[in-house]
Amino acid sequence: MFVDYAKIKLKAGNGGNGAVAFHREKFVAAGGPDGGDGGRGGDILFQPDDNLSTLADFRYKRKYNAQNGENGRGRNCTGKNGENLIIKVPRGTLVREAETGRLLADISTDEPQLVAKGWRGGWGNSHFATPTRQVPRFAKPGIPGEELEVQLELKLLADVGLVGFPNVGKSTLISVVSEAKPTIANYHFTTLTPVLGVVHMGEGDSFVMADIPGLIEGAGEGVGLGHQFLRHVDRCRLLVHIVDVSGSEGRDPIEDFNIINCELEKFDPQLATRPMIVVGNKCDLATDEQIAEFKEYVEGRGYEFFPIMAAIRYEVDPLLNRIRELLSKLPPIRRYEPEAAPQKPVEDMTRREVKITNEDGVYMVEGEWLLQVLNSINFNDYESMQYFQRVLIQCGVIDALREAGIQEGDTVSIYNVEFDFVE
Repeated sequence: MFVDYAKIKLKAGNGGNGAVAFHREKFVAAGGPDGGDGGRGGDILFQPDDNLSTLADFRYKRKYNAQNGENGRGRNCTGKNGENLIIKVPRGTLVREAETGRLLADISTDEPQLVAKGWRGGWGNSHFATPTRQVPRFAKPGIPGEELEVQLELKLLADVGLVGFPNVGKSTLISVVSEAKPTIANYHFTTLTPVLGVVHMGEGDSFVMADIPGLIEGAGEGVGLGHQFLRHVDRCRLLVHIVDVSGSEGRDPIEDFNIINCELEKFDPQLATRPMIVVGNKCDLATDEQIAEFKEYVEGRGYEFFPIMAAIRYEVDPLLNRIRELLSKLPPIRRYEPEAAPQKPVEDMTRREVKITNEDGVYMVEGEWLLQVLNSINFNDYESMQYFQRVLIQCGVIDALREAGIQEGDTVSIYNVEFDFVE
C-alpha cells in the first residue's frame, strides 16, 4: 500500500528534576547541599531510510515519545540524559508543523534532522547555596521537551518525471528502460501509485525516472487524485510529457498536451517553466500526417519532440541520450530549506502561558509548567517559598492575575495550593 501523507504527534524528552539533598558523612558536620542536576531529555530526529518507500507505518503508530532525563541524585550526581529517538522515513519526506504548515525539515540528505528538542534538566539545590542561604531546600524542575503535531509528506526524489493522460504508455516506457515492474494493461489507471526506476546509461552513469500515475482534467484542483500525484512531480529536474499521438482513444493529442500543461501550471506555476521533452507514443497506430501535425505544433511552442513506440523500444535510445544530456546541464534535485520559527517579542521571552479563571472569587491558575515548579517547592521552607514567588513574577503569572482583575486579599489557587494575593 502506497501512502505518501501522514500526521503524527511528537513529544521530546523532559529534563529531569534537580535533587534536594545534603551531604552526610561520618565526622563531617553540616556537609552542605549536594543535590545533583537533572539529565537532559532526548531529542526526536528524522533520518532517511532507502529501504522505505511509503509512509504506511505511520498509519498504525501515531505517537512518538523520546526518553525523559533522569532526576538528579545526592552527592552531586547528575541524572542520566534521555536517549534520542530516531524516526526513519523514506528519503524525500517533508516534515511540517501541522498547525501552521511551517516546514521543519526536508529529509533528503543522509544526516539526521532535529525536529523536536528535548530540554535540559533542572538545577540541584547545590547551585542555590550562598553565604547567606547555606541550606537551600529547593531545586529547579526540568524543562518539558517540545511537543507538537507534524504532517509527513513524501515527495519522491527523481531526476525525470513521466506525465500525461492515463493509458498513454508511461508505465510501458519505464518498464523497458529500467528494472521497474509497473502494472501494464489496456485500461485507465493501471498505475495507482508512483513508480521509480533507475535508468543505467553505462558504468557510473544513471538517473532516476518516476512514472507518475495518469492525470486528468481538473487534477490541478485535486480532481481524482490530482494533488496526491502532482506533489511527486515537484522535485523532478526534467519532465517527459508522453502523448498518445495516434489519438487511439478518440482524444485529440494536441488537446491532451494542452490540458496536462494547464493542470501542471494550476498546481504550481513553477512547473510550467520546468524543462520538458514531449514524446509521441504509439506511432505505429498513427498516420504520418498525425505525427507531422503534432510535431509541428509542439516544436512551434519551443519543445523538443521524440516519436517512439515504447512497447518495442523503437527510437527510445535517442530519447534517453537526450535526457542524459539535458540532466548534465540542469541543477541538482530540489531541496527545501526549513522555515525559521516566528520570533517572539523580547518582552515575551520569559513569559509562560497560563490559564486563569475566576470561580466564585477564587482565581484558578493552570499551566502544565506550573506542575513541574510545584513539585520542586518545599512549602515549609521560607527560602523555597521566596524562590516560588520569584518564578511567579518572572514568568508573568502575577501580571496575568492583575490583567484578570484580581484585588489584594483575593484567593489564588494553583492546583490546590491556595494563598492570598498581596501587592
